[in-house]
Amino acid sequence: MRLDIDRTRWSRVRLGDVVSQSREKVDPADGSVERYVAGEHMKTDNLAIESWGEVNDGYLGPAFHCRFRPGQVLYGSRRTYLRKVAVAGFDGVCANTTFVLEPKNPQTLLAILLPFIMTTEGFHAFSISESKGSVNPYVNWSDVAKYEFDLPPIDQQRPIADLLWTLQDEMKAANALTSAAINLQTALVERHFVLSGGAVPRTLADYCPKDGIRIGPFGAQLHAYDYIKTGDVPVIMPQDMIDGSISTAKIQRISSIKASELTVHIVEEGDILLPRRGELDRRALVSRSEAGWLCGTGSVRVRVSPGVSVEAVFRAISSPSTVAWLKAKATGTTMPNLNAGIVAKIPVCVPIGAELARALSLSRSAEKAVVEAEVRVVTVGKLGSDLRNNLLKGA
Repeated sequence: MRLDIDRTRWSRVRLGDVVSQSREKVDPADGSVERYVAGEHMKTDNLAIESWGEVNDGYLGPAFHCRFRPGQVLYGSRRTYLRKVAVAGFDGVCANTTFVLEPKNPQTLLAILLPFIMTTEGFHAFSISESKGSVNPYVNWSDVAKYEFDLPPIDQQRPIADLLWTLQDEMKAANALTSAAINLQTALVERHFVLSGGAVPRTLADYCPKDGIRIGPFGAQLHAYDYIKTGDVPVIMPQDMIDGSISTAKIQRISSIKASELTVHIVEEGDILLPRRGELDRRALVSRSEAGWLCGTGSVRVRVSPGVSVEAVFRAISSPSTVAWLKAKATGTTMPNLNAGIVAKIPVCVPIGAELARALSLSRSAEKAVVEAEVRVVTVGKLGSDLRNNLLKGA
């Protein structure tokens, strides 16, 4: 799509000059609306309202009296750094902390362009700067109305809006593709490495040597004062386990002398690490460059027997069903905790021979599809953001 842009015809305006806040009220109890939208139903940087509440679910409270209609823009005025701007696709009611906005004159500003004006970086920065309060910052409509931006003439607004909505549709499609790819990948892992076609799973311990599952050092073995910035040996904590790999962004270190006292906790290439408490869905696979580092306090090291597919075991114990299983078996109420005995009983199925090769190939292909879909989401998102910020400049 080609845009013929003539900026000499654009005019500098304030948001309040072309946009008004709807004051239409409704009593949720009178039956005229069925749905309500609260803050949690509006997502950061997402124009679509994909969830809502039913009015008859219970008492909403006196703040819920602002009616909105399809096409109007909803803006969350509390904690504006959350960037909650959405376009209503149905009739409903919201609280008075959510602004219901619409163009004053459709011959001056098209309703379909308004949400993109309000999702530029300039608008968000202005709204945040005008916010008041520290614990739960808020902004008034009179403050937001002062935002200045360059408004194209009406004949240029339509092609700009059409292009931006096309990219919005592309983003929706890319997100749907990503979800589908993730679901496929998960299903393949569950089928081949957890359930294995309905076969009775073995336990993780069956695939490990006698000392293959080990809890990291306890506090009495590794104290806070042992961590030093100039240390030679990185210590892998649960916080360092990100997306299946080890992040060094916040990794702590100890001296090689201290590490020599904890040799049973030194990791090798192919070791699998998981947390023993807290966020039980974190995982990391030790690479060659990380061999010789230390399995830290709060971590569990899993080392499989020679000949066992590390990749298959890693995929199995990273699966959603395994995470759910661990959460159900963990001890403690305030923070779930695991021990070596619980981890040893994780259900795992590792196929053999040609079946293993096929299962791994399918899983890798699905994983590649996830990565490609996620790249598309980022690419489309950046293109849309760049267009909004370059075309609809404000200050």
